[in-house]
Amino acid sequence: MTPPPSTNKRKPANAPISPPPMKRRLASGTTKNAVANFFTPTSQKPKERTIWTERAPNDDTPATLLVGRYEPENAPEEPLTKRRRIAAFDLDSTLITTSSGKKHASEATDWKWWHSSVPGRLRELYKDQGYRVIILSNQGGIVLHPDPKSKTPKAMSKDRVTAFKQKCNAILNQLDIPISVYAATGRDLYRKPRLGMWDEACDDYDITGDVDLAQSVFVGDAGGRTAVLKNGENATMATAKDFSCSDRNFAHNAGIQFKTPEEFFLDEPPRDFEREFDLANHPWSEEAGATDIMFEKKNERDIVLFVGPPGAGKSSFFWKHLEPLGYERVNQDTLKSREKCIKAAKEIIQDGQSAAIADNTNADPETRAVWVDLAKQLNVPIRCVWFKTPLIVCEHNDTVRALNKTMNPESRVALPKLAFTGFKSRFKEPKVKEGFQDITEVEFKFRGSKTEHGIWAKYWL
Repeated sequence: MTPPPSTNKRKPANAPISPPPMKRRLASGTTKNAVANFFTPTSQKPKERTIWTERAPNDDTPATLLVGRYEPENAPEEPLTKRRRIAAFDLDSTLITTSSGKKHASEATDWKWWHSSVPGRLRELYKDQGYRVIILSNQGGIVLHPDPKSKTPKAMSKDRVTAFKQKCNAILNQLDIPISVYAATGRDLYRKPRLGMWDEACDDYDITGDVDLAQSVFVGDAGGRTAVLKNGENATMATAKDFSCSDRNFAHNAGIQFKTPEEFFLDEPPRDFEREFDLANHPWSEEAGATDIMFEKKNERDIVLFVGPPGAGKSSFFWKHLEPLGYERVNQDTLKSREKCIKAAKEIIQDGQSAAIADNTNADPETRAVWVDLAKQLNVPIRCVWFKTPLIVCEHNDTVRALNKTMNPESRVALPKLAFTGFKSRFKEPKVKEGFQDITEVEFKFRGSKTEHGIWAKYWL
C-alpha cells in the first residue's frame, strides 16, 4: 500500500523561526526503575511466570474469556495421578478487596488480600491437600475486543485489560503455586453461573468427567444471603444482603459444594439465603413431557391474540397447540412492523383461515385495541391467550434459548433487560370487556422432554 503523502513541509534552512523557541525543561514520565530495566540484559530480567491467552465461545465471535496460567519458577513436577479435587474461587470480595476502600479498584495496585489467611490457605490446599486451585471471575468491566461502533475509546478498553493482567500477575506471584485465573468479560456461556469457565478449566487440566465433585468446592461472595438486622426488623441494618446469588448457583450447576469467604476462611456459620428463581420449584415429571391440550378451536375463522412477556413460551405454545388446528402464525419478528402484521392477518382471514398474533407482547389495552378493531372490520371473533409466566422465569427461558442451539430453532439472541422491565411498566391485565370472545390463561410449567429439562434446569442468569 502506498503511504499517504506527508503533511510536514520542510522549511528552507534560513527561514526565520517565529515565535522563538522557549527554553524549558521537559518533565520526563520515565521512572528510574524503567530506565534500569531497559538496560538490564534480557537474560538477567525476571521471567514472566503468567502466560495469558484468549478464548471465544465459538468460531464466529470474538474472544471474551481471558485465561492466565501461572507456573512457579522451581515448581516440582506434577504427579502422574491427576488432581481430581478442585478448589475454585471468585476473585473480588473473596480472595482480594480494594486497598483504597472503594467499591471498585481504581488502578492495578489497588488491592489487598480479603483476609490475611487467604494466601496461606490457598498454598495449603495445593501443597498439603492435593487440590487443583483455580480462580473463576466475572469481569464485565473489561472488554477484550471492543465493538467498532462502541463509544468507549479502544485505548481505554486496552488499559483496563492491561491493569487487570497486572493485578493478577501480582496476586499469582505472591501465591507462587501452579494456578490459573479465568476471567469472563462477556455475557455469554462463560459468565457465571453458566459453566463455560468450569468446562474450560476441566479441559485444560484433562479432568473433564473425572472431577471428585463431592470433595470439590467453590468459594464466592455472591451467595444470595439475606440482610442481617440489629435488634429486630425495624432497626438499622448490620449486614447488607448479597448483590446476587450467582456464585451459589454456579456451584449448584457444577454439582460441588458452595461456601462464602466468611465460611471458608473464617469458619463463620452459614447465613440464610434466598433465590429469586429456584429450580426446586420446577422439577421434571412424566406429565411435564406430555402434551396437555389447553386450547380448543371454537370458530370457523377467528383471530387469536397472545399476551405475555418475552420468553413466556408463546412460540412453543403456538407450534404445539394452534398450528395443528390450522392457525396461520403472524410473526412480527419476521415481518418487522405492526402494519405488515395487520396486512398479513387480514389476508389470512380473507383467505378463509384463522390467524394467531403469536409473537408481540401486546402488553396494554391500546396495543390490543388495534387487533380488536381489525377483528370487527373483518367480522370475526377475537380470542386472547394470556401467558402468566413470571418475569424472572421469562428471563431464564430467554437466556436458555439464546445459549442452546438445540432449544433455539429460530436462532434468537438474548434480549436486554429492558425488554422485560419495559413489559412490566406497560402491562395491563387483559379483560373480556376489551372485546375478546374469551381469555385463556396459561400458567407456567416446564413442558418438554427430560433431555430438554436437563438443559433448562440449570441456573443461567
